[in-house]
Amino acid sequence: MSPRRYHRPAFRDPAVLEEMGEGSDPIGELHAAHETAAVLVRAGRAADDPAVTARLVAIVDDVGLPTVADLWAQRPARSLPGALYRLYVLREWVRADSDGAAREYAAGVRFTEPNHAVAGVDPTGPDEVRRVADEILRGAFTGDFAIALERAAALCHVVAAGRADLASGHDTVERAARLQDMARDLRACAHLWRADDLA
Repeated sequence: MSPRRYHRPAFRDPAVLEEMGEGSDPIGELHAAHETAAVLVRAGRAADDPAVTARLVAIVDDVGLPTVADLWAQRPARSLPGALYRLYVLREWVRADSDGAAREYAAGVRFTEPNHAVAGVDPTGPDEVRRVADEILRGAFTGDFAIALERAAALCHVVAAGRADLASGHDTVERAARLQDMARDLRACAHLWRADDLA
């Protein structure tokens, strides 16, 4: 058997990488993700204008969730772009399936009463779940960002408990576990924000 030959990695010009469809500036993408998240939060908090806040809350309605995902989804969950992405995903899911969200939320309340109090969905109908999802995202721009993250985490905890209780298969249990992970990440982001360490 002949010895295996190893080749040095070839240097490729950024223009060639671009033509191949590969990202040519991962550092630039990283900075863009963090800068856009910081600018969005700063703009929302500085505006003191309900119209600006409404546009920021509904930004996914204009640009689409895939655009936001391209920008922020690959960043760590415990980062500013990661946290914002999860807030938008949560709102979009609730809007797309408010009946399912309300059903799972109502089923989870008896297991997670303290989280229910923090989330503030009362009564537990589809309209109320949609209202709270909007309130949480609005609070990220107009109120205490950490409280918005904690409310989102609490909403996730309650829904995850209800989803697990109503589970009809392994996939549903896995989805409940992922929602619990999201809740933990959002709560950790709230602590990081309070420590002025969420970037």
